[in-house]
Amino acid sequence: MGIFSKPEQRDYDQVVAYLKEHGFDLLEAPATAHRIFLKKHNCSAAIEKDEQGGVRLFAKPGHLIAGEISKLIDRGYQKFLMTSKSEVPASADHLRALHQFSQELKEALGATSLYNESLGTVSDRYQYDRVEHRDQPVAARPPQAWEAEPAVTAKSSSGKRRA
Repeated sequence: MGIFSKPEQRDYDQVVAYLKEHGFDLLEAPATAHRIFLKKHNCSAAIEKDEQGGVRLFAKPGHLIAGEISKLIDRGYQKFLMTSKSEVPASADHLRALHQFSQELKEALGATSLYNESLGTVSDRYQYDRVEHRDQPVAARPPQAWEAEPAVTAKSSSGKRRA
């Protein structure tokens, strides 16, 4: 495949065969036809067969934490791996494994690899402290520190202030 050539599109059966040949562990989803969970490098994702016989992602790639596929959250100062039960700081090893897994999965699917994604891991959500709650209406946002009412202090019987 040349530098500007389009990736080879594969159908569901070709993708499953490719994944098996390239060291992915495959697990059929229980009680669901044509849905498979993939595992490699302690990362996982899920694919399913679409109506045209092709493949689409059912669960985006994530690092496995206690058997659950995590979401990568970027808080500006640190990336975190978040599941429904826990949240752990993402280490360089976690990010390398997730990046490698995502690249190998794209190759298997015949998906386009975008420039920014090839540079490193791309987070599922970006949540910086200074922009938290900005997607909510102004009236529903919690007051900012500078908008909060100052704490009222009371005088004791000795005349000194106490908080």
